Amino acid sequence: MTVETTTPTNFIKSIIEEDLRSGKHKTVITRFPPEPNGYLHIGHAKAICINFGLAKEFGGRCNMRFDDTNPAKEETEFVNSIQNDIRWLGFEWGEHLYFCSDYFERFYEMAEHLIKTGKAYVEDLTAEEIREHRGTLTEPGKNSPHRDRGVEENLDLFRRMRAGEFPDGARVLRAKIDMASPNMNMRDPTLYRIRRAHHHRTGDDWCIYPMYDYSHPINDALEGVTHSLCSLEFENHRPLYDWVLDNVPVPCHPQQIEFARLNLTYTVMSKRKLLELVTTKTVRGWDDPRMPTLAGFRRKGYTPESIRDFIETVGVGKADAWIDPSILEDALRNDLNPKAPRMMAVMRPLKLVITNWPEDQVEEVEVPCFPDDALELRTERGLGAPEPASRKVPFGREIYIEQDDFMLDPPKKFFRLKPGGEVRLRRAYIVKCESVVQDDEGRVVEVHCTYDPETRGGNTPDGRKVQGTLHWASARHGVQAEIRLYEPLFSVERPDAEKRDYRELINPDSLTVLQGVVEPGLGQAKVGERFQFERQGYFMVDSDSSTAGKQVFNRIAPLRSGWAKQAGK
Repeated sequence: MTVETTTPTNFIKSIIEEDLRSGKHKTVITRFPPEPNGYLHIGHAKAICINFGLAKEFGGRCNMRFDDTNPAKEETEFVNSIQNDIRWLGFEWGEHLYFCSDYFERFYEMAEHLIKTGKAYVEDLTAEEIREHRGTLTEPGKNSPHRDRGVEENLDLFRRMRAGEFPDGARVLRAKIDMASPNMNMRDPTLYRIRRAHHHRTGDDWCIYPMYDYSHPINDALEGVTHSLCSLEFENHRPLYDWVLDNVPVPCHPQQIEFARLNLTYTVMSKRKLLELVTTKTVRGWDDPRMPTLAGFRRKGYTPESIRDFIETVGVGKADAWIDPSILEDALRNDLNPKAPRMMAVMRPLKLVITNWPEDQVEEVEVPCFPDDALELRTERGLGAPEPASRKVPFGREIYIEQDDFMLDPPKKFFRLKPGGEVRLRRAYIVKCESVVQDDEGRVVEVHCTYDPETRGGNTPDGRKVQGTLHWASARHGVQAEIRLYEPLFSVERPDAEKRDYRELINPDSLTVLQGVVEPGLGQAKVGERFQFERQGYFMVDSDSSTAGKQVFNRIAPLRSGWAKQAGK
């Protein structure tokens, strides 16, 4: 079931306010600790906005820290992309950029401390044997036969692990906690494993690497973090977080606080699955506009303001919710409504010939770039007057209209063009359909009309009412453009909840590529510029425009108007 949260809540903010009021903390220090094994997705945007946003709100700081403890899956490309995404969202960390690898020696020293205090031991069991000894949710685990090794033997074995004497997987270092604990995470969890893999920062200096549940709390403490904010799946890991900090020499004990993840319907959030979509070329890359990655949203045309507004709308709660993409689209429309100039673009062109118009005559009609309501919003938001406020669009004998705007045998209440019917062409003239040209299969390929020269620019001297107003593009002056329409990548709300392979649920209509015609001014639009195509939606110039030899537009979001629903847009 899709849950649409519309009332923002933030229990974490209340905790921080009380901590500052009581004197528990004098400042606020948070952190954002992604693993550089993929691109960030919309779920990460929530964590980014919470960690950086709260730190900024309370005059503190948020540390940018990369959890680079698994070199087999980590790449510099991902490090760079993560930093780009966070800056795009509008956040900075200044000099507080850290890597877990900065602390490898400290992690090792504290692991030896745990061994010396009898709190950790070297394990010889295989991974499968460890699982067998671990027990189940209803049965306690069994102690390892190596659990009671002496301190000196454990120190010797651990140092030899570091020296590279043992093959990958031969031994691990485990915490000695409680194999009968009802919390499976406390049943002697692994702290270190042997893994020979080239690290993107430390090279081949290390062949043992710490586990996240061990390194993360130590990182937090060494950096002076006050509030360690993480998603709800780490709630059962909090006792281990506290155990590590209680048993190693660190300068402080941060508080771990969990919040609900952001789950978006009609997509997947697993980094593994997103990586598979990229490597199998199911999508065009990490920044494919159908991907839930921040790079994908940016490529599609979303603004950082709309993402931040969306996160604020969702709120910060303790219960997981599934959010419909329409809420994200609402945030985008709300942001772009006063910002995006209105332009005319025909996505599925149908030629319209005005038979009583002189063949070589061209007129320019003036079209405003923003309607009155958008101008009012610009004033409210301090955006100032648009420049330019209007533009001139060439109009002649032959133009293009949308195929959907004409029907030979329309239903009742069809207020667009039909045989014998009249419509107004936006800011131009009223035209009446006199005849059509059809191909061998009966498809209409041309509509022939006559125009009323007394109706330019909205005039109706005789007072007659014309209900339909169509956008158009000059056949002679219009610019050919590729228009990409995006729909959800998956055909079901929750692909991960289905029993079938998630790849079988890919929506075959997630991308539609059209060859359209746009008004001349759009031919000079630059990559990244956003517009509202009248009656169609919000669009952005894609980076492929620089190599495709023509303008390429991505639809960011459709309009919500009654007409859009009627037309099936």
